[in-house]
Amino acid sequence: MNVPQMQGAQDAKKAKLYCRIGKEVVSAVKKGGPNPESNAALAALIDKFKELDVPKEILERNIKRASEKGQEAFIEKIYEVYGLGGVSIVVEVSTDKIKRSVAVIREVVKDYGGKMADPGSVMFKFRRARVVNIKVTDADRDQLLGIALDAGAEDVIEPPTYEDDSDEDRSESYYKIVSPAENYAAILSKLREERISFETDNGSELLPITTIEVDDEAVELNKVLMSKLLELDDVDAVYTDQK
Repeated sequence: MNVPQMQGAQDAKKAKLYCRIGKEVVSAVKKGGPNPESNAALAALIDKFKELDVPKEILERNIKRASEKGQEAFIEKIYEVYGLGGVSIVVEVSTDKIKRSVAVIREVVKDYGGKMADPGSVMFKFRRARVVNIKVTDADRDQLLGIALDAGAEDVIEPPTYEDDSDEDRSESYYKIVSPAENYAAILSKLREERISFETDNGSELLPITTIEVDDEAVELNKVLMSKLLELDDVDAVYTDQK
């Protein structure tokens, strides 16, 4: 098992989350100023990120960044993509340059075998939910089920598995606790109480209403496509209905 590679994947995921958080803070400050007492949107973000255990310096750095000359507010966009084998992919973006983001996304989709879809073509296949991610190596499935359901979770989704998964792939997979908004804080509190590490992915995700199964070749090609999309600075998250 390659520990440095695993740590690199964890660091990359955290960096992506902090980048997304930074964009939200910049946009809130641009719209309402840097004082949370007079900027309700910023105050709500600060409360949200305290709940998610985001380091204070991330917030402070991006409040300062918002006042820098030339820094524009970020605009949120969603791009819909057809992957290989009929798979649907949703790309969430927040960008200060729309033309730049759409150009690089189109280029990656084209280069890695996907196809841009018209707005609304695949979004109906997903639903927005509050989600907590638990690495499979950090919790026993039955223990996690008990904790989640006692705290009011809707469901615990097990990670997909593939025949050619390496030990690293399996160790980097996650259970997903799906929660109603009103029970979300209680679930986080219970996990902390039980000393189970978790990742929130900003507190919400798009989940597929149903999943589709494709052949091994399409699975691998779609994995590469989604990975390349997620590497783009403007991309915050990538979701799929691939099983």
